[in-house]
Amino acid sequence: MTAETKAKIVIGSLKGNIYGLGKDMVAAALESAGFEVIDLGVDVSPEEFVYAAEKRGADVIAISISDSETIPLLRTIAEILHKRDLRGSVKVVIGGDAVSEKTRADFSFDAYAKDALDCVKKVHGLLAKA
Repeated sequence: MTAETKAKIVIGSLKGNIYGLGKDMVAAALESAGFEVIDLGVDVSPEEFVYAAEKRGADVIAISISDSETIPLLRTIAEILHKRDLRGSVKVVIGGDAVSEKTRADFSFDAYAKDALDCVKKVHGLLAKA
């Protein structure tokens, strides 16, 4: 990826998560860092995340999770990415009050970000490895 090429990032709050303040802060930080951000809003289904990433040619899916009851939906995202053979080409970053590095490891996602600046750092790192 060259300096002229902006990576595309699909971002949203996972279905059942109706708060968007944290997601909005992360989206603003990513935009400020020069990324193209496609904000899906709140209460986004697993299918919507993957469809949007596929349709828009996204490099990264960033998922905000503030309600621990919705964590099992992350498995659906992983399964859909695998079925569509996107698991390696589209990176997944999770963040929010309900998740941790352990959650990231449990679902074999690419990164966990503790806040907006950490998300920017993690996305840069993931894209540098790609």
